[in-house]
Amino acid sequence: MLDRHRDTIRTQKPHIAVTKLARIIQSTLMLSNRKGFHSMSLRELATASGLSMGALYTYFDSKDTLLMMILGEVSSAVSSALGCPPASLADDPVRRLRWLLETHVYLTETMQPWFLFAYMEAKAFPKEGREKARRSELATEALISDALADVVQRKQASVPNVELTAALIKPLLQDWYVKRGKYRRRGVTPEQYVEAVTGFVEGAISLRRGMSR
Repeated sequence: MLDRHRDTIRTQKPHIAVTKLARIIQSTLMLSNRKGFHSMSLRELATASGLSMGALYTYFDSKDTLLMMILGEVSSAVSSALGCPPASLADDPVRRLRWLLETHVYLTETMQPWFLFAYMEAKAFPKEGREKARRSELATEALISDALADVVQRKQASVPNVELTAALIKPLLQDWYVKRGKYRRRGVTPEQYVEAVTGFVEGAISLRRGMSR
């Protein structure tokens, strides 16, 4: 994040900047989860992060800039994690689809507060933020859609509408980080959720028995 926003962040000492930036982001996510990003004041953020108002403005010039910094990291994480499947999966779309589902769940488990923030605050984003969130979601759907299309082309499954199926799969992945408490109360682990979602998807697309695992 520091490297991506050198034009905004005016601190010259990276080791200090990273520490304080982490405090700002952690406090932002905490306050947003408690009362909503747009209800959060910068004075409250300063208090929660232990920084002065002047120090905050060393890292961003407005709440919208802070918002876009956070959204940018979420989009970048998705692109980095899902955009380059292992080369060994290039000719095996069934395994690639499973890898996408698994990687998405584990990514959002690792960055749950970030993804929850992006999901819950989306309706109040400025236009630029809404567009960034929409592009990120569509990019994920496209990766799933491409894997499904390859599965169909190889006659390994039946999918009448590939794009619609990919769009229906996305909420299953979102449910893991949006309703995390529900699964925690039921004792569901990330591994169990991956297995359940994968089984559900493979059943829905009528994946033929004997496909690679």
